[in-house]
Amino acid sequence: MAEPDLNLLVALDVLLADGSVAGAARRLGLSASAMSRTLARLRETTGDPLLVRAGRGMVLTPHAEALRQRTRNAVHEARAVLRPSSAEPDFSTLQRTFTIRANDGFVEAFGASLIAVVSAVAPLVRLCFASKPEKTAAFLRDGSADLEIGVLGDMGPEVRVQALFRDRFVGAVRKGHPLAAKGEVTAKRYTAFGHVVASRHGRGNGPVDEALATLGLKRTIVAVVPSFPAALAIARTSDLIALVPASLVRSEAASASIDAFELPVKTEQITVSQMWHPRLEVDPVHRWLRQMTLSVCRKST
Repeated sequence: MAEPDLNLLVALDVLLADGSVAGAARRLGLSASAMSRTLARLRETTGDPLLVRAGRGMVLTPHAEALRQRTRNAVHEARAVLRPSSAEPDFSTLQRTFTIRANDGFVEAFGASLIAVVSAVAPLVRLCFASKPEKTAAFLRDGSADLEIGVLGDMGPEVRVQALFRDRFVGAVRKGHPLAAKGEVTAKRYTAFGHVVASRHGRGNGPVDEALATLGLKRTIVAVVPSFPAALAIARTSDLIALVPASLVRSEAASASIDAFELPVKTEQITVSQMWHPRLEVDPVHRWLRQMTLSVCRKST
């Protein structure tokens, strides 16, 4: 079935509003003959005469009367869709829920600050943080997530990416832990204690273990947990050493119960980014949310 010519909607709207071929032609800047041909196409498309002679003028058929308001609404909505989006939304009355896929570490480190700055400007906006057990663009593509935050994976060529901050891994132990209480943390002292590591997929070894292996050393991994906050929680109440992002232990709450230290081996820094689908690129409210997220992350790191 052939797609209808949507350009005919504007002509139909003017014809039904004016009730005259000549008047509609003037309003649309067409010749009378061109407008007559358009009316003929509309009659063929709708299966109705639309305008019929009544003395010297023309009147709408019952079907045309029924279409008049629907046509007006359709044209109005189409123009609204094609109009440039508002540069200044009214955030004080804006009601919208944003779904942000992020791991627990990001939510613990930045969630409260992001909620505070968003609520201060848009009190009716809700932030819904969703877990991300895997890296995939599927949630951005189908619209079930508005933002994805994390280390860039294979998200597809169309996904937009903006770096938020650079992070690095550090060691973390409870206050009073023997490792932190006795001077420099060497690789040998680091491997003398048990370790708790975070892995969504239950894997223990990583870049730290590879770096230690070049020194002929190996750490003992006692526990694997699904998130960095969980690793930190275990380190707080045991003698195990946690490996966590530095951003997670910068807060006063974390530093009150945790001693963080630089690793005795070198590991690469990681870039944490925010990602979104291009259909939201020029949405002024989504653009504002991205700016708020960037501002909070840059201010806190």
